[in-house]
Amino acid sequence: MTDQKLAVRVDDISKRFRLYKERNQTLKATVMRGRRSVHEDFWALRDVSFDVPEGSTFGLIGSNGSGKSTLLKCLAKIYYPEKGSITPYGKVAALLEVGSGFHPELSGRENIFLNGSILGMSRKEILSKYDEIVEFSGVSEFIDQPVKNYSSGMYVRLGFSIAIHVDPQILVVDEVLAVGDAEFQDKCRRKFSEFRDKGRTVILVSHSMEMVREMCDHAAWLNKGQLVESGEADPTIQAYLDSLGEAGEREGGHGGQAA
Repeated sequence: MTDQKLAVRVDDISKRFRLYKERNQTLKATVMRGRRSVHEDFWALRDVSFDVPEGSTFGLIGSNGSGKSTLLKCLAKIYYPEKGSITPYGKVAALLEVGSGFHPELSGRENIFLNGSILGMSRKEILSKYDEIVEFSGVSEFIDQPVKNYSSGMYVRLGFSIAIHVDPQILVVDEVLAVGDAEFQDKCRRKFSEFRDKGRTVILVSHSMEMVREMCDHAAWLNKGQLVESGEADPTIQAYLDSLGEAGEREGGHGGQAA
């Protein structure tokens, strides 16, 4: 696969967090105890490499704690890896948390301009797309209300609508779509299809294998921070589901033994 056909190259990245067991809260505590805070390193990602094809809808799958959301935050440049590199071939927009980039005291209208500017849109661009953003979000009735009064579903719809209208080459989306109702999820699927038709790329995390199977053509399976498999979606999803079945059988077998 040549670089021209790639949306993103993830090359041997590792990301570490420090887990503190004891932490010196003050300078006095540091002097009195005569030692530094006690911590251990937790590697959320270890030597992960894969390519995301241009024009694909790419799913990141794996159990809780596998490193999926950490990897998305590295893609969005919220986190930076200790090792390796991530190379996007195009403009990236990310929707990772409900209401990320929103100011709760501002109205939906004001947050469209605030969040749009954070995502790199000029005021002129936001004005030209304002009506489309509001229509897609479905919150027009509440657009002049402070977003602190919005439900989580309304937050997601407005946030996703802004991100999708930034018109990125690469859209990075966390589990937040699960908050939306069935009608909104159907809108998202249609929008992802439009993206793919235009040669754009979507990278998403979901615990719903049904959603990943339906929406994604490629996937990467992470387990405890390491890449297990990457490639076409169906065989990757099936391998992951098979591993869950095997784990369940092992636990069942142990459960039948005397303690």
